[in-house]
Amino acid sequence: MTSIMTNASAMSALQTLRSINSDMETTQASISSGYKVSSAADNSAYWSIATTMRSDNKALSTVQDALGLGAAKVDVAYTGMESAIDVVSEIKAKLVAAREPGVDKTKIDKELTELKNQLQSVAESASFSGENWLNNSETTASGTKNIVGGFNRDSAGLVKLTTLDVNTTSTTLIGAANESLGILTKDIDADALDANGTGTARNYFLIDTGSTTGTTASGTEISLTSTTTDAQVEDMIRAVDSMFTQMTDAAANLGAVNSRISMQEDFVSNLRDSIDKGVGRLVDADMNEESTRLKALQTQQQLGIQSLSIANSSSQNILSLFR
Repeated sequence: MTSIMTNASAMSALQTLRSINSDMETTQASISSGYKVSSAADNSAYWSIATTMRSDNKALSTVQDALGLGAAKVDVAYTGMESAIDVVSEIKAKLVAAREPGVDKTKIDKELTELKNQLQSVAESASFSGENWLNNSETTASGTKNIVGGFNRDSAGLVKLTTLDVNTTSTTLIGAANESLGILTKDIDADALDANGTGTARNYFLIDTGSTTGTTASGTEISLTSTTTDAQVEDMIRAVDSMFTQMTDAAANLGAVNSRISMQEDFVSNLRDSIDKGVGRLVDADMNEESTRLKALQTQQQLGIQSLSIANSSSQNILSLFR
């Protein structure tokens, strides 16, 4: 039945054209934004996952910065420790030379004094961002320092930060306010290091900070005079060698932490890339697919307009029946 009141063909063509236009808007939005899921309305599940992972990735970026800061602190401490080890090695060599008969011990002591001054300078200078792991100006042990190393989310959605721990108590060379806390300022019992020890403590320390707070060293400062005996020189050598061993252990620990930080930095960087790729697979638009779809929709739109035009012209054709 042909009616001028109700044009079913035009309504059908109009509905089809509206659907095509809606699809075109969606496709054009995907092309302009680059996302097939740009809001929760597009796909609430994928949008939720992508938003959460982007937030986590931003947190990982901060972790990466923290690792860089931590690496700088460890590098400075290791550099200072390495330099101090060289100086202590030189001090040990000077003491061995002082054991030789006929050597002027007072002249060697002048060299020892300058080497000890150098050690203090190294320890005080090994500071980064206000932290010094070689020189402790407090009366308590510096303890363990934490470097943020990771950001984790478990299956229940709970987050946790992981840290890399550095025991800076073992790296303290100078106990500026408490001499018992520093490798170079605390008492070291040479008798305990002597294979023929008598059981009576013979304590020595290398550097006197002059501090009157905390626990001060009660032994003998490692220095030479014309009256210093060969036995005393040998005790000093044992004490300095013990310091040297403790410092090499501390440097080895710092080197291990530095290596761990480097590996963690690489891991976090790769993890961030992997998360970006994973999020992209969920929400990024495939431009090849979208451009092909747009071309097809543009063709359908032209056909829909043509179909609507034909449907509307049918009512005009009825007038010819009344002529």
